[in-house]
Amino acid sequence: MLKQDKLESFLDAFFDGKNAGQEVDLDFWQEEEKDTVSENEGFWDCQTVMAVPKNKGKLSKRTMVSIFLILLMIPLTIWIGITRFDDRKYLMISLAIAIFSMCPFFMVFEGRKPHARELLTIAVLAGIAVAGRAAFFMIPSFKPVAAVVIISAVSFGAESGFLVGAISMLASNMLFGQGPWTPWQMFAMGIIGFLAGILFQKGFLKARKLSLCIYGFLATVFIYGGIMNPASLFMMSYDITWKNLLAIYMSGLPVDLVHASATVLFLWLASKPMLEKLERIKVKYGMIET
Repeated sequence: MLKQDKLESFLDAFFDGKNAGQEVDLDFWQEEEKDTVSENEGFWDCQTVMAVPKNKGKLSKRTMVSIFLILLMIPLTIWIGITRFDDRKYLMISLAIAIFSMCPFFMVFEGRKPHARELLTIAVLAGIAVAGRAAFFMIPSFKPVAAVVIISAVSFGAESGFLVGAISMLASNMLFGQGPWTPWQMFAMGIIGFLAGILFQKGFLKARKLSLCIYGFLATVFIYGGIMNPASLFMMSYDITWKNLLAIYMSGLPVDLVHASATVLFLWLASKPMLEKLERIKVKYGMIET
């Protein structure tokens, strides 16, 4: 169990360079406390609310701009890449999607300069997603990326969720290989985060283990799989027919189920500790509000 005083000292040293020259105990996570939880911990733990949205039910102007960019401009950009460039300019299309995904995020800082710690936290979350995808390279489709993206969206908002999802796929494909699939993966993973942020803000998605796991499973199967499966038809230049579409959905279903199972597992294990730490950092340093 984390110790409050040691954690505060660690966060100060990490974000602001405070306590310079002073020894900071980095082993605060090894502290143990007396177990006072009942035998029903597993059931009640999944009912615990780990975060609440600010201004519940209200979508900001930047979110409305994000909806325009993400649901119109990004699909249009991908379509232009397919029809005008025959999927040969996928790096240029990926860069355009990355720029589109950053625009709503930086609107958060309208009227003030962003602090390095705010950008650093988003970069670290994207880095965790990339490292997690690389760590499980030996198990096809068993990746924690979607789980990290959902946690990012719940903690920092829909725009940040889309940014983490899009950038993590672009960056991790430096290891797994770039191709015409990269823009599609950026869009699909970004949508999972963006929708999670909106549903959380509207109150439909709760920051509970069970709720996050259900959303993660459905989003991975129906959003990520629902986008990447027909994208395969475009990339393979097959005729877009209902027969071909059904065939590729059926062949991709086992892969989608493995991906969804991994998302559920990582959300169940990591959502509580990650959200608790991110919420603590937000409160202490007055960072990006959802």
